[in-house]
Amino acid sequence: MGTCCGSSQGTFDGMSRDYRRRLWLVIALNAGMFIVEMVAGQAAGSKSLQADALDFFGDAATYGISLAVIGASVKARSLAALAKGSSLLLMGIWVAASTLYQLFVLGVPQAAVMGSIGFLALAANLASVMLLVRYKDGDANVRSVWLCSRNDAIGNVAVMLAALGVWGTATAWPDLVVAGLMASLFVSSSVQILRQALAEYRLSTVPVIPTVR
Repeated sequence: MGTCCGSSQGTFDGMSRDYRRRLWLVIALNAGMFIVEMVAGQAAGSKSLQADALDFFGDAATYGISLAVIGASVKARSLAALAKGSSLLLMGIWVAASTLYQLFVLGVPQAAVMGSIGFLALAANLASVMLLVRYKDGDANVRSVWLCSRNDAIGNVAVMLAALGVWGTATAWPDLVVAGLMASLFVSSSVQILRQALAEYRLSTVPVIPTVR
């Protein structure tokens, strides 16, 4: 769902007090919005709201893991990024599966709830993006934080568009389409994180051959 300086490859590895403070703030924002959106999504019968709530949960977990491994070895940070990339992939699969299930369930989600909660979530995500934008480039651990934040902002705009579509068509299809697109976004982001994390892990396991003078 950030980066700076200090890793062995010259990319930001999170070693900054300012970065830690910003992560704590976005953890609080994302954990709070996960609860709000999951409850609202269940009440409104909206799969896209529930998908976005999962994205908030994934971000909060991602930021927590990122904080835990700051200052650790490149190998430890890359393993953490691999875990986060895998969790994003699992979320994408869950959203896709629940969207397919919704196709066989009659009922139109409540557009008013989707729109109002989507607007609140968008405000929270924009705040997170602004807090982390200066740290958007770095190692796989830091980059995963930025990608999760970006996904949240995109997801909230999508939920609001879905709410407009549901209101205009009086059908659930706009909600289902947005949920499917968000599932694709999760999978795409997970692939990016996993590729970078695997590359960093391989480099961290290459033995350093001392030079002979």
